[in-house]
Amino acid sequence: MILLLGLLSSELANAMSDTVLIPVYRQFFHDKINNEQKQCDRLDGKLDNMMRIGDNEDINLMVTDILFRKIDALQEWVEKNNNIEKNNDKIRFLGYIESELRLFRIALKKKEINPSEFPLLVENFTDIFMTQETDASIVPFIKSMNYNIAKINTEVFADNVGFKEAQKLVYFKYCTLHPEIILTTIRNYAEEYFADSLLGIACLYNPAQLYTYAQSINTPEGKLIHESKNELVKIVARLSQTPSALLYFPFLDELLSGKTNVEQIRKYVGNGEDSYDSIGYYKLLVKTETAYFRRLSSTAKDTPIAMFGPNGLREVLKDRAIRHFITPINNLHNENNLNIRMKAIDSLSATEIYYMIVLGENDIYTSSFKHSFNRMLQKLGSKPRCDSLLLNVKFDFFKKFIKMSANYNRLDTFLRNMPAQSSEVLMKAFVANLDKSGSMEDATDVADSYSSINNPVLKNSILNYVMENEAENLNDNNVKGAVVYNLLKNIFLSSDSSKHINLTSIANIPSIYEIDKKTLEDDSGRIVQQVFFYGDEDGKLYFTPFLNSFSPKEWNIIKKPEWVEIKSLKGNVWIFANLPLDYDANLDDSAQVHLNAYLEENQLYPNIVIHRGHSYWLPGTISRMPVNAKIVLLGSCGGYKNLNKILEISPDAHIISTKEIGAGDINKPIMTYLNQTLLNSDKIVWKDMWRNLTQLFSQDKNKSVKESWESYIPPYKNLGAIFIKAYNKRMESM
Repeated sequence: MILLLGLLSSELANAMSDTVLIPVYRQFFHDKINNEQKQCDRLDGKLDNMMRIGDNEDINLMVTDILFRKIDALQEWVEKNNNIEKNNDKIRFLGYIESELRLFRIALKKKEINPSEFPLLVENFTDIFMTQETDASIVPFIKSMNYNIAKINTEVFADNVGFKEAQKLVYFKYCTLHPEIILTTIRNYAEEYFADSLLGIACLYNPAQLYTYAQSINTPEGKLIHESKNELVKIVARLSQTPSALLYFPFLDELLSGKTNVEQIRKYVGNGEDSYDSIGYYKLLVKTETAYFRRLSSTAKDTPIAMFGPNGLREVLKDRAIRHFITPINNLHNENNLNIRMKAIDSLSATEIYYMIVLGENDIYTSSFKHSFNRMLQKLGSKPRCDSLLLNVKFDFFKKFIKMSANYNRLDTFLRNMPAQSSEVLMKAFVANLDKSGSMEDATDVADSYSSINNPVLKNSILNYVMENEAENLNDNNVKGAVVYNLLKNIFLSSDSSKHINLTSIANIPSIYEIDKKTLEDDSGRIVQQVFFYGDEDGKLYFTPFLNSFSPKEWNIIKKPEWVEIKSLKGNVWIFANLPLDYDANLDDSAQVHLNAYLEENQLYPNIVIHRGHSYWLPGTISRMPVNAKIVLLGSCGGYKNLNKILEISPDAHIISTKEIGAGDINKPIMTYLNQTLLNSDKIVWKDMWRNLTQLFSQDKNKSVKESWESYIPPYKNLGAIFIKAYNKRMESM
C-alpha cells in the first residue's frame, strides 16, 4: 500500500509538465509553485512526494493528492484559460497559488493552523480563485470560514476589491478567539457594525478591563462603551462612574437579570472604606455564590457571567474571606481566649464559615481551621447535621472540604454528624468521577486525604470505592479512568508496609523514601542549593537567623550586594540565597533575576530548591526554579496548581510541603538537618529525618511550633505529589 501511494504521488508531482506546454517566460513562476510543493512535502521531515499529517494513510493520501494533483490542476487551468489572456494576469494568478502554499507552510510551522485544515483551505482558495477573472469580492467566501483559513486566503488575495472588508471580518474572527485584545485594538474599528458585539464579548471575558476603559469617557473606546446597546456593557459603563465600582462586579448577573440593583448592593459597599460593611458584603457574596453554583451545576450548565475571572465572584469571595476573617484569626494564633481569637466570625452562619474555610485553603493555620470547624458545627445547632450543610451549598467545593477535614483530622467528626447512609454516599461521591474534570486536582485531593486519615475503617472504605471505580472503568474501556484509579489503588496500598507494594516499579517513578547524595551532585561533584527569599516583613525577620544557622566552623559565608554564597568547608555543598530586599521597590525580584543569571553564567545548576515565603510568593519561585531539581522544600504548598507546576518543571522532585503557611522555626531545623546530612552521609533517608525532627519538635515548649510541625508532609507521605508523578509517567508511556 505504501509503495502504491509513493508511486501515485510521484505521478501527481509530474502531471503538470506532461499535460501543458509552459512558455519559458512563465516557467520561473511555475518553478516557485513547484518549490513550495516540495517545501510542504518536507514539513513531515521527508521529501518523498507524500505529505503525512497523521497516522491515517487514507487522509495522508487525500492531502498529498491536493498538494500535488489539485495544485497542478490549478496551474494548468491558468495556462489554458482563454479569459486570462495577458501574461501579467497569468503571472498574477500563478502568484496566488504560490502565496497560498507559502502562507500555509509558514502558518503550519508557527502552529497557527492545523494540517488537517489544508483540504478546506485549498477548497476555499479554489472557490475564490475561480471568480477572480470576474473581479468578484472575496467577502462572501471569507465570511463562512474559520479564522485560520480566512486569514490566509484574505492575505493571498490582497489585491481583491473586497480585501479591506475581508480584513475586518478576519479581525472580528480573531477577536472572538482572543477577547483579551479587543479593547486594546478596537479604536480603529469603532465605526464598524460589529464593534458593539465585540464590546459584549470583551465584557464577558473581563468586565474589569472594560470598566477601566469606560472611566475615560472622552476616549474613542470610552465613547463607544457609553453608547453601547449591550445591556451588560451598559451596566459596567454605569458602574464606571460609581465609587468602589469593582465591588459590584461579582453581582453582574443579578444586576442584569433585575434580581438586585445598585442601591441594594450599595448598602454594604457604601461610599468608601468608612461606610463599608465587611460582614454584610461577605454574606451577600456567599448568598450569590450559592445561587451561581446552583445554575452552574444544573442540567443546563448555565455559567454565570460574573462567577470567574478578575474581580469575579469566586476571586472576590476568596479575597474577602481571607482579608476579613482568616487573617484576623491567624494573627491571634497565640491568643488562648477563643472568644477573643474567633470574634471575627461570630456573626457568620455555618454556610458562611464553610466558604471561608474552603476558599482559604492555602492561608488558614491549623489551629484556625480546627476552631473554625468547631464554630461551624456549633452554628448547625445542638444536633448538627453536616449532610444538611452540604445540601445547602449544593455540594459546592465538597471535595476540597473533605480533603481539608482529612488533613486536619476532622473528617471522622464531620462524617459522624450525619446518618451512616449519607456518609457512605458522600465518600462514594468524593472518590467518583475523578477522571472527568479537566485537571487531576480532584484525584490529587483524594490522594492527599487518604494520607491524612487515621481511621482504618474509613481508609478501607475509600480503598474499596477506588477499586470499584477501577473495575467499572476497565469494564467500560475508559483508559484514563482506569489509569487514575489503578494508580490511586497502588499508592494507597503502598502506604501500608504490610502490603509490600513496590510503588517505584508499578508507577515507574524513582524511590520516594530516600535519595542518594550522588544524584544531587553536578559534574564537578558540587551540590548546589538555591534559597528564594522575599522582601516582606517575614522574609527580613527570618533571613538573619537563616545565616546564623551556618556555623563558621563548617561554612564560609560570602556576602554580595544582592545575595549570599554559603560554601561548606568540608564536602562540596554550595548554597545561594538572594537577599530579602524591599519588595515594594521590586528589589527582591531583581536580586533573584540577577542571581539566576549569575548561576547560569557560571554553570551552577541547583538540585535543591527552598522556598522561604508565603504561598502568594510561590508562583515567583516556580517561574525561576531550575529544571530537574531533585529536592524542593516549600515554605507553603499553595495547593494542587503549584504542586503540578513544580512537577512539570522537575518531574522527579522529592517535595516537602506543609498544609498551612510555613513557619520559620520549622524551616530552619529542616534545612539544618538536610545540610548536615549532605555533609556527613551518602544518602538522605526521609523516614529517619522525620523521626529525628519529630523528636526534636516534641521537646519544644512553644505549642504553635509543635502544631506547625504536624502540618509538614515528607516526600514519602506526599501522596498527592506521588499521584501526579505516577499519572504523568503512565500517560507518557501510553
